[in-house]
Amino acid sequence: MKNVVLDELTASAQKALRELLDVARLKPGQILVVGCSTSEIQGEKIGKASNMEIAEAIFNGIAPVVEENAIFLAVQGCEHINRSLVVGEECARRYGLEVVTVVPHLKAGGGFATVAYHRFKKPVMVESIEAHAGMDIGDTFIGMQLKPVVVPVRAAVKQIGNAHLTMARTRPRLVGGERAKYSLD
Repeated sequence: MKNVVLDELTASAQKALRELLDVARLKPGQILVVGCSTSEIQGEKIGKASNMEIAEAIFNGIAPVVEENAIFLAVQGCEHINRSLVVGEECARRYGLEVVTVVPHLKAGGGFATVAYHRFKKPVMVESIEAHAGMDIGDTFIGMQLKPVVVPVRAAVKQIGNAHLTMARTRPRLVGGERAKYSLD
């Protein structure tokens, strides 16, 4: 690993998520999607150096914040499982998500999805989701898993380890014509 300290990864992931939630203001029961390349965190090419220790460190930073905010976590797997997602059974039921059959592992799904699958209380896999906010650690392209309209969130944390970090929130579509108003002011 190229100068990657696990405790620093945990702290960076947690700080980044707190920044995102400060802006996104998710309500309890809404969905956060996270895509994470442990390869990119190490400074390697995405998909070429998956690492369970790094995945655990990132999960350890994110999970407590998710729990304290009472939001659902959805973890996107890699393209080898068609970017299907690990969610809890309650999330799938509440949002009417289509459950699919696959179990992520290090070489198909990636380290982070594998850790999530083993750490969730009642994990299921779903084909797609429309999350309310997202974290993309290492350019895993989570945009397909977000509700329209996606709004970038700029934060102090710009990378985790060696991986580029992007984050986003969503907002309802603005509808109407030239006479439309978008607030009560």
